[in-house]
Amino acid sequence: MGTEGMSADGVAARGSRAGELPPLWVEEPAVRPRLPDPIRNAAVRSVLIVALTLIQAVIAFLCTLAGSWLAFPMVLSSVASTVVATWAVLDVWVTRQVWNQRNGVVSVPSSTARRRRRERRRVRRVARAAERSGTGRIGQSETGSFSRA
Repeated sequence: MGTEGMSADGVAARGSRAGELPPLWVEEPAVRPRLPDPIRNAAVRSVLIVALTLIQAVIAFLCTLAGSWLAFPMVLSSVASTVVATWAVLDVWVTRQVWNQRNGVVSVPSSTARRRRRERRRVRRVARAAERSGTGRIGQSETGSFSRA
């Protein structure tokens, strides 16, 4: 039996034309925006280092239980790997802070910066409105300047 008329999970599609399969990949909008590249790179690097450190610690533990000569060097390298893993996790945090400082952050409604910006906008709006009401449109404030024919 061929795969014509089958859906992605192998069930025959009813009501569809022969040879037409539903798409295998459907794009869905992201709930949260994607992390910037430097932060994502640091996070991936950190996860890999932490995973390798955990694997190394388990192997060191098993070597210790087995009484292998490899136990002592593995424990020493596990301690060093723990320091490196801590450094990698801190690197993610520092990279995120630097990114936010250089490229700005999305302000939340309670942000002081947003409140100040809103206040400045309101003051400018009031000043523009006062300026417009004083002069008005062309010819409105100067009643006698145009000739009346």
